[in-house]
Amino acid sequence: MTVDPSKVDVGITGAVSKAPLGTAAPTTAIVALDAAFKDAGAISEDGIKLSLPDGGDSTPIKAWQNGVSVRTLRTTSDDLPALTFTFLETNKTSVETYFGVSVTQSGTEGTFTYTVGLAPLAAYVLDVIDGAKSKRFHIPRGARVEVGDLVFKNDEAIGYEVTIEAELDPVLGYNFKGWDTGLKTP
Repeated sequence: MTVDPSKVDVGITGAVSKAPLGTAAPTTAIVALDAAFKDAGAISEDGIKLSLPDGGDSTPIKAWQNGVSVRTLRTTSDDLPALTFTFLETNKTSVETYFGVSVTQSGTEGTFTYTVGLAPLAAYVLDVIDGAKSKRFHIPRGARVEVGDLVFKNDEAIGYEVTIEAELDPVLGYNFKGWDTGLKTP
């Protein structure tokens, strides 16, 4: 077997961008995003984790005779694909995503009102870059479903940890779409 180190990808850099629900989807891994997508800024050194649902549950049905399995019932997972990461920058995108609010900006400050409830859905794009290679993931219906605690300390940055679940988009027909320049025809 021949090993090709050029096919070993590393998530060197990239971006998480957010736009209102219904914003035009990208069409390739490298095409410029619709102007409605806003780059969320710096992400913590832990990077970004893309999690896929597990295979679901299986229940073997056993026969009385010898306890032999005669059939297995399978159900799909109720989980959704998810992105988990921590915004390092305090900006409109990170604060709106973390708190699930709209920020009103003025020349001196931004303000928002927090009320417990569901965060609004939005579109997200994750770009991952390794030199000349690019990976892109488009989530047309992203729901912020979890947040980490905000920690205010004098020896670390304030980080906004979020988990975004990729809901199925009924129009586009996918939870997320991926492009990868490393998968092009040789």
